Amino acid sequence: MMATSGGIVILTEMLSSLPPSERKIASYIINNPEEALTLTAVELGKRSSTSGAAVIRLCKSLNLKGFQDLKLRIAGDLHKTEEVGFRDIEPNEPLLSVIKKMTNNSIQTIRETAELLNVEQLQKVVEKVKNAKSLHFIGVGASSIIAQDAQQKFLRINKNAYAFTDIHMAATQVANTTKEDVVLGISFSGETVEVAKILQLAKKNNATTISLTKYGKSLVTEEADLKLYTSATKEPTFRSGATSSRIAQLHVIDILFMSVASLQYDDTVEHLNATREAVEFLSKKGKRSNRN
Repeated sequence: MMATSGGIVILTEMLSSLPPSERKIASYIINNPEEALTLTAVELGKRSSTSGAAVIRLCKSLNLKGFQDLKLRIAGDLHKTEEVGFRDIEPNEPLLSVIKKMTNNSIQTIRETAELLNVEQLQKVVEKVKNAKSLHFIGVGASSIIAQDAQQKFLRINKNAYAFTDIHMAATQVANTTKEDVVLGISFSGETVEVAKILQLAKKNNATTISLTKYGKSLVTEEADLKLYTSATKEPTFRSGATSSRIAQLHVIDILFMSVASLQYDDTVEHLNATREAVEFLSKKGKRSNRN
């Protein structure tokens, strides 16, 4: 299944990291999307003062299947009827305005993240997570919150899941992984050295490594067998503790969790009921159990 939108998002997010010739093509497409759809790779190369070969290299740099894949995504972008857009918070912003802006930013982040998810990669990740002996979610700083959320979710459906706030403890745990285990590294920038190192350790033990980062190549994605991406477009200057990136990461974890749960639906319902009853039991007031 091929995605049918997100071309402009991908080009925008990757623009600054592209080689000069590919950056010229990307800029041309961003500024002239309708025209780009009518051109062949050779024609686009001429219009952007590059070459058809550079257009093909650009598609490869964008992790796309080819020029037709890119054109299909751009065509989908042009057919969108609504564009929310990112807006930053201003000094002394009225509360109603803050509510509207933050809501719009979250909606846009979720939409763009959905466009960046590769269904084939996601399917492989879902299968690996579903069949894993143990799951290890690794994140530092704000990303550690996402790792803990993932652990809580998968523990509730009887998965052996771990998430450590102490990176040294994470390294100790991952050092004992096997090929039956999955290690998922979470880093918005993709440049968190500690997360990349943990994935390196996991690979030495033949564990499956998965990355969750913003779109593009990075230290973390280089160590991952499978890659999941979130949107990073126009992250507001006043980030409010990585608000947009956190929403995007949580969204991907929710998608992963629900996909796994769907494949083992009856077992999932049983485990969720059991864990819900356990929590309710703890909150009930009643007689203490008799002890001899």
